[in-house]
Amino acid sequence: MPDNLDKWVEEIQKEIIEEEIKRYNKYIVELLQNPKNWGKLKDEEISAWHAYEGSCGDTMQFFLKINKDIIEKANFITDGCGATVAAGSQTTILIEGQTLEFAEKLKPIDVENALGGLPDDHKHCAELAVKTLKRAIEKYKIQ
Repeated sequence: MPDNLDKWVEEIQKEIIEEEIKRYNKYIVELLQNPKNWGKLKDEEISAWHAYEGSCGDTMQFFLKINKDIIEKANFITDGCGATVAAGSQTTILIEGQTLEFAEKLKPIDVENALGGLPDDHKHCAELAVKTLKRAIEKYKIQ
């Protein structure tokens, strides 16, 4: 029985992944399964952080380590859907090693394009990531 159960679970997982790839794309599913830069930075590493709730009710937090206007490290957490996880992850990938000026100019479409597109009903996920990032930068600048 355990062999059959294991095989069944494996088949179901494969079907779920295939459906997710159809809905999004392979890259988004990879980021969902293995998000980059997930989790909070250590307190001594944080230069700025901010939490934000999007229009869909998902929340996201960004944690930035900034040195001489360069984002040395960017992490995030979210309670959102797969597209929100992918958008947060992709945003951190885009901004690490970049200037604050670069990050401030980032637009949701930049994140969406880097992800290879988002379904219309999940475009707000990229917007949530960018708004959260920009609010963290604003917070850093007034410290």
